[in-house]
Amino acid sequence: QVQLVESGGGLVQPGGSLTLSCASSGTIFEIHAMHWYRQAPGKQREAVASIFTSSGTHSYVDSVRGRFTISRGTSKNPVFLQMNNLKPEDTAVYFCHVVAKSGNYWGQGTQVTVSS
Repeated sequence: QVQLVESGGGLVQPGGSLTLSCASSGTIFEIHAMHWYRQAPGKQREAVASIFTSSGTHSYVDSVRGRFTISRGTSKNPVFLQMNNLKPEDTAVYFCHVVAKSGNYWGQGTQVTVSS
């Protein structure tokens, strides 16, 4: 079973940047979509950025549009999330999620904390 592992989280000051990576333990074939979700304490998990492979379209939640960029990588690192101009409200655990013909794959999450 393929596993996903996120990395790149950490503590950053407001206005700073981080790049999240999602590493795969194996190749995932026939990917339909890739997403980054986040979950803040006491809140529901929300999708913040998505790539739909058949159309090539990207989508973002309003709160991050213009600041975050999702991009497709390689078979071993299928998806990245570049986060710029980070705000305290971006503090959350971030998860990558890959939807493929073979199933849904989730990582364990990486903590992003935005604080001065």
